Amino acid sequence: MSQVMENTVLFLCTGNYYRSRFAEHFFNAVAVKEGLCWRADSRGLAVGRSGKNVGPLSVLAIQVMEELGIRLDSPLRFPVQVKEDDLHRSDLIVAVKEAEHRPLLEEQFSFWADRVEYWHVHDLDFATHEDTLPHIQREVLGLVRRLKVR
Repeated sequence: MSQVMENTVLFLCTGNYYRSRFAEHFFNAVAVKEGLCWRADSRGLAVGRSGKNVGPLSVLAIQVMEELGIRLDSPLRFPVQVKEDDLHRSDLIVAVKEAEHRPLLEEQFSFWADRVEYWHVHDLDFATHEDTLPHIQREVLGLVRRLKVR
């Protein structure tokens, strides 16, 4: 019996509570629908630093995923701080906002900073979820299109 190998994309944000988690779940839903042999995971570069994240996952992200028909695991896992092993295990790493995440990568994992694909998706301090979450959806759909032709 042959086993299909899945590649892994790792989404990074600051707290692993909102943007990277939404990207992870949205990517996985689209990948299954498209028959893509990729799976997403997510981590944070500064989990707990802001003190604003309450619970395992942003209520705003949960609401939009419910509207999109994306099923979430129960119980939801809490945010996870990235470790170097997470980076090594990933075939592709995407940080959702270069201006915010490149400095954190350079500080913690300088070897990896230039090996990451950077997007430019704002957090709630610069944009509403009505802007941010559709932006992530567009980025993920573009990424899926690129991965399908790889």
